[in-house]
Amino acid sequence: MGKIDISKIDTINIGIVGHIDHGKTTLLQRLSGKWADTHSEELKRGITIKLGYADAVIFDEDGKLSVDSESKGNPLRYVTFVDAPGHEMLMATMLSGAAIMDAAILVVAANEGIKPQTQEHLVALKAKKIKKVIIVQNKIDLISKEQAVKNYKDIKEFVKGTIAEDSPIIPISAQQNVNLDKVLQEIVNVEIVKPEKNEAPLFLVARSFDINKPGTMLSELHGGILGGALKKGTLKIGDVIEIKPGHSSKKHGVYEYKTITSKIVSMQKGNYPITEATPGGSLAIETELDPSLTKADSLSGSVASLEGALPEISEKITISYTLFGEVFGSGSHEEVAEFKMNELLMLSMNTTITVGKVVKVGKDSIELALKIPVVPLKKESIGIARNFGGHWRLIGFGEII
Repeated sequence: MGKIDISKIDTINIGIVGHIDHGKTTLLQRLSGKWADTHSEELKRGITIKLGYADAVIFDEDGKLSVDSESKGNPLRYVTFVDAPGHEMLMATMLSGAAIMDAAILVVAANEGIKPQTQEHLVALKAKKIKKVIIVQNKIDLISKEQAVKNYKDIKEFVKGTIAEDSPIIPISAQQNVNLDKVLQEIVNVEIVKPEKNEAPLFLVARSFDINKPGTMLSELHGGILGGALKKGTLKIGDVIEIKPGHSSKKHGVYEYKTITSKIVSMQKGNYPITEATPGGSLAIETELDPSLTKADSLSGSVASLEGALPEISEKITISYTLFGEVFGSGSHEEVAEFKMNELLMLSMNTTITVGKVVKVGKDSIELALKIPVVPLKKESIGIARNFGGHWRLIGFGEII
């Protein structure tokens, strides 16, 4: 495992999305050799609650693709799989996951067909500007050939006019290991976007944690860890980064946010230590921060860059927007109404989720007062959701102007 220099191979983040119980987590296990559901609560309930991650290297063994970590083949691509929850209650987590994906695998169980969350996840990928989608028609071992052909035609009809209209549809059985080499081939075919020279780095924090075990000697303590994805630029060990909105604390019933600055001590992609990071794949950064600041995902949703590179945090933003024709995810085909003054919307920006109150409605834009402040990066894509009977439903997308 450790002998590969992963800085020499292309790296990519692939999301695995789709309706609950359509076999996403099993597919992930087959493609990476790892179950991503590592939280005991998830193992009990059998659904993915938080974002699951699993890394794999795709090898070429004389024309045959493999993800066997003991492979002697030629390493082609380093992949971080992001397993997004398929349950409608966890849409916010799925949107955060979409922010760090370069491409996505949309899983449709052939024995069940298109479900409300299949639709909702597809529009979420559009809202997050993900252009490359690979569709897998899973569980083909459970149906007849005629049913498989009908299901294939249904999928073709479903993706017409969407970002996935020309996507490959691969019939597979994750359980029986059928056709998974075709999925790996499509992942290898995904075009890698090369970073622009001299671009300020932008690191999206999806997780933050403390890796020290209770009772660790003071001299052996590690600083706080940030996990996520580098979207732009490069980061090196020794760089001083600032993290915004940063640390939150409550004073007189009001939350205050404080920018945190720290030095990068070490970095890892999966099991591989690296000295310099470029976009693609998941990235873990060890900082000099007190681990109490990073424990239990307390910094997730933040963004990091070199000192002075990020704009000031803001509690008000103006966004241009596009609304969908109908509400997806509920199966009711309800029309999306225009925005109203003072209504509350859930906004997904990078890996952050905040709630905004509409304070001004323009012709093609709205101004929002935010509950949790954000780093207002211009042209940043935003997923917009409205509450319908206690469920947040995606109703459109926009960008900061």
